This record gives sequence, C-alpha cells and structure tokens, in this order.
Amino acid sequence: MGLAEKYFPHYTVKDYEKWEGDWELIEGVPYALASPSVKHQLVGGRLFVQISEQLEYCPECFAIYETDWYVNEDTVVRPDIMVVCGEVTDKVKKPPQLIIEIVSQNSARMDEEVKFYLYQREGVKFYILVYPEDKEFKIYKLTDNGYIRQEKAEIKVNDCKINIDFSRIWI
Repeated sequence: MGLAEKYFPHYTVKDYEKWEGDWELIEGVPYALASPSVKHQLVGGRLFVQISEQLEYCPECFAIYETDWYVNEDTVVRPDIMVVCGEVTDKVKKPPQLIIEIVSQNSARMDEEVKFYLYQREGVKFYILVYPEDKEFKIYKLTDNGYIRQEKAEIKVNDCKINIDFSRIWI
C-alpha cells in the first residue's frame, strides 16, 4: 500500500455530490475549479454556438456547455464543451464523442496532461485544446494507438460533420 492510499482520503461521486462550489473529482482526488475569465467564456460561447448550429440537423448528437461527465464512481469532470450522441437523461454517464477544453495558464497541466490521458483512456473520439491567449488550437483524434494530432478542423461524430472556423472565435 502506498502513502496516498494509506494516509489520504479517496473520495467518490457520493462525496462529490455533497460539496459546495465548483469541483472535479479525478480518481478520488478533488480539484477546485477556478472561475473562468471573460475571454474564456466568450471564446467558449462562440465555439458552442458554432457546434450547436451544425448539430441542429443531427438528431442523435448535441453539444453541452460546462456540464459534469460522470466517468465512474470516483471520477467526475466538467469539460468546457462536450458533444454527446444518443440518449442522455439527467447526467452524462457515457463518453462524449468530442470534448473541448479552453486552456488557461492555470489549467494547462490539467488539460494537457491529466485530462488528455483520462479522455484518451475513456474513449473520447476527439479532444480539442483551445488557447485563447495565443489564438491557437490542437485537435486530437483517437486511434488504436491513442490520440494523434490532426490539422484539419473537420470532425465527424456518428454521421455528422462539424467544421470549426477558429477564426470566428478569437477576441
């Protein structure tokens, strides 16, 4: 038994649901969420609108903004934007087809490393990192060998295509 298992608490979804404030829970470890900046929200809002409009005629899939994804009994994350396909009741409990994280200086390690690994492991087909300060983005597609970076901003979820015009989101 390691030190973490012996001396530190391991939280579950039941604990998480009792907490006040904004949190994520990753493999039993809680992480406080910082309030997003105005730029973060504006860029995220513009992305969400583009994606939602393109999914309007895709009856199986829809975009969700800042909603919890219950990965398992000790992991709950809140991506900035998710595209989920199929039926969802009150909670997202299955892997989204697409996740977008808007990266800030404070969230870079979490988004680029921890969530990159988590989303890849859990089968999220596309993962996009957006960097508002640098006006850059990285798109990853899940393959049999893990995520590979792709240059095209065209994403296909189920039978629906999403073409993101990143030039329209920067402020």
